[in-house]
Amino acid sequence: MTQAETAKAIAKPIGDLGGAFMLDGATYARGAELGFSGIDFYVLGRGGVLGDTTPDVVSSAFFFWNPDQVRTQWELARKVMEPAAAAVEWVNLCHDYGDTHLPELAELNRFSDLAAKVCDAASPAGAALFAGWRSLPVPGSDRPKARAQHYLNALRELRGGLHGGAVLAMGLSPAEAVAVHSPMMAPVFGWDVSTIPVDDSSKSEWKIAEAGTDLAMARVLHLLTAEECAEFEALVLDLQKAVQAAKEG
Repeated sequence: MTQAETAKAIAKPIGDLGGAFMLDGATYARGAELGFSGIDFYVLGRGGVLGDTTPDVVSSAFFFWNPDQVRTQWELARKVMEPAAAAVEWVNLCHDYGDTHLPELAELNRFSDLAAKVCDAASPAGAALFAGWRSLPVPGSDRPKARAQHYLNALRELRGGLHGGAVLAMGLSPAEAVAVHSPMMAPVFGWDVSTIPVDDSSKSEWKIAEAGTDLAMARVLHLLTAEECAEFEALVLDLQKAVQAAKEG
């Protein structure tokens, strides 16, 4: 098993598990308690790690979002609270989600130990949200589920940043990438998918960009030994199976 194969194998589990708290009803219930209307909490909470900056800077990190949507939601959210405070709320919700939803697995702290080795040494180049997330407090080993959820999102943000670079390298626009891979998310991101042409060429270019993202993540995974990399893959896949079993159970 090579690092590139591991990167490919864990891509979807990391994406799904890392971002699960962002889709949870409790997250937006807390946002409503704070005075947010909905997606504005997502934009300020997730983007708050970038600091009190301009909507264009946030758009550069929210690669797949329409800059107009980011601007609207950022400006609405800034009327509720400061970005740094929203980021604290966001990370706490991430940790709480892990405590509540991740299964009891003896290997969670081992997963986090290996994830920390990767995240602590990874370059922040092209992954601003990952860089910001990495600066936030991490739960201790006495909260293994919260700690694991923290690193699941860190890895998700890292891969997301690298994927944006790979998409641009293929000549695709963010809107085209969304239309190819996640058309159901286009309205949330502020795009009208009916106005974005998709053909076999753009689909092929996206697949190459995805493969390029695997290679970029493989470079990061070289921070682990071959044995650790194989173990890390197994831990991620075991966690994915346990989460799915809990949902079905």
